[in-house]
Amino acid sequence: MLEDDDNDAVLIRRELMRLTPAPSVQHVRTERSFAEALSGFAPDIILSDHNIPGFGGPQALELAQRALPDVPFILITGSLDEETAVAYLKNGAADYILKDRVVRLGPAVLEALERARARQALHRHQRVLRQIIDANPSLIFVKDWDGRFVLVNQASADAYGTTVESLVGKTDADFNPNVEEVAHFLRDDREVMQSGRPRVIAEEPVTNPSTKQTRWFQTIKVPLRMHEDGSPTLLGVATEITERKRLEEQLLQSQKMEAVGQLAGGVAHDFNNILTAIVGYADLLAAEFGGNPRQLEDLEEIRKAARRAAALTRQLLAFSRKQVLEPRVISMNDIVANLDKMLRSLISANVELKTALAPDLASARADPNQLEQVIMNLAINARDAMPDGGTLTIETGNATLDQAYAAQHVSVAPGEYVMLAVTDTGCGMDENTKARIFEPFFTTKPPGRGTGLGLSTVYGIVKQSGGNIWLYSEPDKGTTFKVYLPAVAAVPEDTGKTAPAEPARRGGATVLVVEDDEQLRRLTHRALAGQAYTVLEADRGSTALDVARRHKGTIDLLLTDVIMPDINGRKLADTLRQARPGLRVLYMSGYPDGAIASHGMLEPGVAYLAKPFTTEAIVRKVREVLEAP
Repeated sequence: MLEDDDNDAVLIRRELMRLTPAPSVQHVRTERSFAEALSGFAPDIILSDHNIPGFGGPQALELAQRALPDVPFILITGSLDEETAVAYLKNGAADYILKDRVVRLGPAVLEALERARARQALHRHQRVLRQIIDANPSLIFVKDWDGRFVLVNQASADAYGTTVESLVGKTDADFNPNVEEVAHFLRDDREVMQSGRPRVIAEEPVTNPSTKQTRWFQTIKVPLRMHEDGSPTLLGVATEITERKRLEEQLLQSQKMEAVGQLAGGVAHDFNNILTAIVGYADLLAAEFGGNPRQLEDLEEIRKAARRAAALTRQLLAFSRKQVLEPRVISMNDIVANLDKMLRSLISANVELKTALAPDLASARADPNQLEQVIMNLAINARDAMPDGGTLTIETGNATLDQAYAAQHVSVAPGEYVMLAVTDTGCGMDENTKARIFEPFFTTKPPGRGTGLGLSTVYGIVKQSGGNIWLYSEPDKGTTFKVYLPAVAAVPEDTGKTAPAEPARRGGATVLVVEDDEQLRRLTHRALAGQAYTVLEADRGSTALDVARRHKGTIDLLLTDVIMPDINGRKLADTLRQARPGLRVLYMSGYPDGAIASHGMLEPGVAYLAKPFTTEAIVRKVREVLEAP
């Protein structure tokens, strides 16, 4: 109680003592003692006179509102004009009482306390609700017809890189620089408010103005009627789906690559049969040719063109994961070291090559020749990204990919991996380029400078080897490709180059050739017969079984295509071996199916010759299989 007149104070106290239970009253007379009581006494209600020498009721109200805004303030005065009374009430006073009607004090105090308790309960509820919506990771907001934020939670403020207080009363346009996004938001919001029906928006982008990062949300928008005048508002709850959208895009990209790969594999298979005939007959013609040198040069050009086409089909098979791999336990460090000289000759003089090879690197299981192809293609790609020079770094290391990493990357299984990183300091890539970089025939190089198959080949080899490849790049900041291959607990085999094969010696053995393509069958017959082999022919599996049954002598080798119209090469070999246990088998194919390879990995002990092949290659491979232990 702030009162300078002791008599009035006695009257006020008498009225207060009528209350049950009787209140505890602290009587103060000056501004200083009043300020001390606000904190020390901590009142539930404040009573104040209007006229205090040197310190009036308005100053007391202002001081009380700053210190204890939730505590009711009642003015008690001898006289008060209506204008002053209204000013007190506008500034936060709970009530005013004239001293000649002090009997109204008790009921007024009880009423003010009841209102204060209700107000405090409301404030508590508001604080709890604020904590609840701020704890929610989804964006929660209320907007009016003009797009102004009436209420927002902390997540909404974070999405715009600002505070809750700064966002309330503003619109998307005040923070979001993307005009199209802002117009899209306002159009959708008004449609919901006008229709009076909720709406679920599957995908909605929000761009943070400070980081320029776009996050994606699934938003539920519900119309509300919050204002007394009936003006429409809208409640929005936006749940972030950025990670889900990224994983969906990865999955779609993987499916697209798979579909194109199926087509590429089929095309490569058919082309390999055609190219084998072109290469083989050109070889035969060149071996028997006695014409003028100019015509011999023309023949060599045909063979060169066929070899280029064969290289292209190999890339298609690599991309489509239908090539045959001969995996071995390898050391990634040895592969990189073996390529060092070749890599230095490939890159420009103004590009510095650095290697950082982990000394304790685990082993991996992969085809060393294909892994060399991966490194070469990545290095060439890095070189082309640095026309003005730079640094190419090849790094190896052990990596543990945990559940969290696997959850963010499609097709990754948690576990221990061997990592190969190829980094350049070149021009880097934007988001659109990164999204398509592994697509076949996609290239950023000028026409005539590339087929667009280099990185798609890398992708196919890594995937077929059971690994994963990821790209990290920013414009003008360079690029890093990281290859992860599953680590194995085994000692690496020798990855040194094998000794050159000895010239094929003339044969004498009997070979059963099974090939449904007539051109290739005739070609193979001529190539082997020219080396003194006895050749038996069959155009399909059933014919081969009949030929073998009628042949009374020994058959030393079955040379068979894998994919044939009736039965595959593996079933044919198994059937013939039952009657001829010592029969050796050499498979040939444009690409093998699951008959002799699992996921493109040759089964142990299987001899295989990939189409297209030269006549020299098939003669050498036949001799190799016949002479093997």
